[in-house]
Amino acid sequence: MKTRISVAGCGYVGLSMAALLAQHNCVIAYDTDPERVRSINSRTPPIEDDGLAKLFEDAGLDLSATLDAREGFECADYVVVATPTNYDPTTNSFNTESVAQVIDKVSQLNPSACVVIKSTVPVGFTRDIAMRYPGLELVFSPEFLREGRAVYDNLHPSRVVIGGQTQRAKQFAELLKQAAISSDVPVLHMGTTEAEAVKLFSNTYLALRVAYFNELDSYAIAHSLNPREIIDGVCLDPRIGGSYNNPSFGYGGYCLPKDTKQLLANFNSVPQCLIQAAVDANATRKDFIAQDVLKRAPSVVGIYRLVMKAGSDNYRSSSVQGVMKRLKAKGVEVLVYEPVMKLDRFFGSEVVTDLELFKAKSDVIVANRMSSDLSDVRGKVYTRDLYGND
Repeated sequence: MKTRISVAGCGYVGLSMAALLAQHNCVIAYDTDPERVRSINSRTPPIEDDGLAKLFEDAGLDLSATLDAREGFECADYVVVATPTNYDPTTNSFNTESVAQVIDKVSQLNPSACVVIKSTVPVGFTRDIAMRYPGLELVFSPEFLREGRAVYDNLHPSRVVIGGQTQRAKQFAELLKQAAISSDVPVLHMGTTEAEAVKLFSNTYLALRVAYFNELDSYAIAHSLNPREIIDGVCLDPRIGGSYNNPSFGYGGYCLPKDTKQLLANFNSVPQCLIQAAVDANATRKDFIAQDVLKRAPSVVGIYRLVMKAGSDNYRSSSVQGVMKRLKAKGVEVLVYEPVMKLDRFFGSEVVTDLELFKAKSDVIVANRMSSDLSDVRGKVYTRDLYGND
């Protein structure tokens, strides 16, 4: 008999999880967006991901979607929560209201279900909310996914972390391993609070690494040095390695900006320097990049793509937006080329989908990553992309 699983929230985390688990289980995806539900039921992926379309073509995929919480939760053995938890600067914490709402609905509709929280939450959240629902089994299992590569990373997980020691927590780990292609996936069982910390400390380390190589690049620019030669020399040390070393305009996207700020908030009574430095360095890098662009005295700056990564349609909190805002504050006209955007204007700047018009009107083209689309106007392009990867 198939395990019955409900996945609440059909963003890139929830939908990739739902599709992977639906290979061997009966999965119902619950979301409040009618268009997203319709897309899933018609097997049209509502998000950009390299592997999702291929999975959706599998005729044996046991996946459906619903707008009805009762239909989604009532018969589930597991309810996986993958709703958004955006960072709220007014409270200095993640907004976990959507997660709490799902947990409350499950407690009413199906209190015998095991709830697996995949949404990123503050350290201690699962422990605290479990006290409000003493009869409900709660597990926290962080995701470690890249934008546009969520399905791939679920098929080839670096590790499976389960915040929970119960039999059903262990069974859920087996479901994740069953869905993966990679064999011998490391599985770590720990407390829910430790698992929450694993997620935030992992992403903050990545942010620190991005910030480090960006500051190396800033130093090289300021002193007219070759940054690639320096980075290659540094990264051949096996203790350092060559990942996450390609300079950029800063870290951005779904996870790193909000996760670093949440971890910083969790350090409120613990002395620290590095976590604050990672947050500050990201703003400093954007200041430096904007000033370097302004040295070229452009009248019109073109922003080539707002999306964070190739194969993704997400431009939320992308690093180039910070550069864009700084240029506009200095009175420079900004033109945006973003074909996935359906707006005519973005924060007061014109959005165009005609690439040739965009290239013709821009004095300088700011691109976080170089593209073959810009090869004919390479002399206009400002980028810090040294290696041609994300």
